Amino acid sequence: MKIRTQLLLANIASIGVIVAFLIFSYINMVLPPNIFNLLVIITLIATAISFLVHLYLTKPILKSILDISAGAKKIHEGDFNGQIKGSNIIELNTMAVNFNEMNEQLLKSFENLTKSEASRKQLVANISHDLRTPIASIKAFSEALEDGVIEDKETFHQYLRTLGLETQRLSNLIDELFELSHLDAAGITLEKQQYHLDQLLLETLQNQLFQIEEKNLEIDVDLPEQLEPVFISPSKMKQAIINLLENAIRYSPLNGTIKIIGRKDKNGYIKISMMDEGQGIPEEDIPYVFERLYRVEKSRNRETGGSGLGLAIAKSIINLHDGEIGVERNDSEGCTFWFTLPKDDKLGGRKSDKKMEKENPR
Repeated sequence: MKIRTQLLLANIASIGVIVAFLIFSYINMVLPPNIFNLLVIITLIATAISFLVHLYLTKPILKSILDISAGAKKIHEGDFNGQIKGSNIIELNTMAVNFNEMNEQLLKSFENLTKSEASRKQLVANISHDLRTPIASIKAFSEALEDGVIEDKETFHQYLRTLGLETQRLSNLIDELFELSHLDAAGITLEKQQYHLDQLLLETLQNQLFQIEEKNLEIDVDLPEQLEPVFISPSKMKQAIINLLENAIRYSPLNGTIKIIGRKDKNGYIKISMMDEGQGIPEEDIPYVFERLYRVEKSRNRETGGSGLGLAIAKSIINLHDGEIGVERNDSEGCTFWFTLPKDDKLGGRKSDKKMEKENPR
């Protein structure tokens, strides 16, 4: 039964009861015929007017309900762009507002789901490409060695070295995928302690000393004399800084300069910036540089870029430390990667409540 019919039946029933009691009262009053007839006519006219008023007043209710029903049908058909108009009736207006908010949330969820699906397909394609390349090389060189076509001893050892490099490359990619999956796992906690970032930066630079010397880079470090300690997992944070430094080294020109600046920002957070003199990042690529397996160099040439996971891992680690990470284009050349971390005193009681994690040393 339609709601309009239900409302009309309810109105007819209520008016019918009233009319019946009125006519019964008129009969028992022993009124003169002319007065009795007049009262009956007046009652019937009042009944008709009441019926018409009921139709008029229930029309907005029916319209709002029909609008909500039409909106729900559009959602069922996959259209999340509709908006329901408000109503003068408070309850129905609240329902319309809640419905519109729900519609907006569903639209955002659908858009996120669409983006996630596109990202998943792109991720699978990128992983397939990055895995296929070393596997193809290993297969080709292995077959060449197995067939005995390599007679020159120097070439033979060169093939073995290439096999080793491609195997290591494959292993590194798998390790990075595992590490990223581990960092994304729900409920992960870190074993944190007080640590000075200047000491961590020094350890990181020593770790990358060979790559720095290989490109004859100059490292310009600008840190305050006393940089306040932060509450971090040193091993994880070192990995994040190494990933950022490796990225800066990879895209820096020979004999270039990498500048590392440490400051306290206006919110009291410790901010570390890493500036390089590379070609920079196109403006349209900046929002995506921290996405896993995203590469500015679309051909995914190993010579001009890494696996595309290093920056995603760095972002996950910084996020786990309640910090932020970003990148900006420099005015002249290159770009600046930066991250912030809360000072030790901003975390309060968390110092005494250390969260445990089984670290996976790399």
